[in-house]
Amino acid sequence: IFCPLPIFVVAHNSINSNPSTLTMPKFAVAVAAAAAVLAGSAEAGNPYPTVTAHGMGDSCFNEGMKQISELVGNTTGNYARCIPTGNVMTDTLNGFLMTMDKNVDVFAENIRKDPNLKDAPFINCVGFSQGNSLCRGYIHKYNDPPVANFLSVHGTVSGVAGFPNCNPQGLLGPVCKQLADLCGDLAYNEVTQNILFQVDYYRDPLRVNTSDYKKYSQIAQWNNEGDSFNQTYKDNFVSVKRFAMIKAMRDTMVFPNEGEWWGHFADGSQSVVLKMNETKWYQDDLFGLKTVDEAGKIVFNHTEGEHLQFSEEQLVWWIDNYFVE
Repeated sequence: IFCPLPIFVVAHNSINSNPSTLTMPKFAVAVAAAAAVLAGSAEAGNPYPTVTAHGMGDSCFNEGMKQISELVGNTTGNYARCIPTGNVMTDTLNGFLMTMDKNVDVFAENIRKDPNLKDAPFINCVGFSQGNSLCRGYIHKYNDPPVANFLSVHGTVSGVAGFPNCNPQGLLGPVCKQLADLCGDLAYNEVTQNILFQVDYYRDPLRVNTSDYKKYSQIAQWNNEGDSFNQTYKDNFVSVKRFAMIKAMRDTMVFPNEGEWWGHFADGSQSVVLKMNETKWYQDDLFGLKTVDEAGKIVFNHTEGEHLQFSEEQLVWWIDNYFVE
């Protein structure tokens, strides 16, 4: 038994699936329409190849992700590729039924297999929704070749604390609270943490101080909130040159959406939302977030709409203005 999170999100985390975002037909037109913008981008460019990581329910083999990776490459003037964690049949499925840590391991393996990436002095990582967990995990666990620029578009970098479209403080509050409580009861044990990707970044503010969370949660280990401290995770994180964090202001998929800017709920609360510099992981610099912030390595931006609603011009602008050498 596990928290059935993906039932609610399959159609919303895919670049192809959401008609309000960069759908496949719309994106094909967008690539051509952005030619004038890209002409200016190519002059500046970026010397490093880029990997992209797709959201839940999407696939690197879908035309939308191929085209968005092509746009990234055209903008940087360098190689860009979506890195799958499965084949054409399993890439989407592995975004559900393979653990977060295992997905990161395969992601890293496939980067190292690519002759255009494996010997690069640096790479860039661009994540969309759940794909940002791959970028973040790769940085912590591998970072070889090292990441220069991490662009997180509406990312799950801080984990999630509830069901998509289900705010415990909203109209469906009583129902959502019951679901969140059930999910928390089931999330933190060895069995469930090895079943479902989404459970691995589920961070229940009511249970973060429990022994089960600290022992079993994969996001707890990345945050250095667990029973042991991993200095390599911190060292790798602070080595990144630039973090560009993009939040969707009306996001109902990543909960709370302040997590897209490294915030989260206060411990013990499902209503008090902390900004990045108010969190314990920032104030105690558990995995290096305070260090990179004080070094001026983090920039923030936002989109006005829902989850994964952004334009090709916005993506080009973020790369042009935030990527460093």
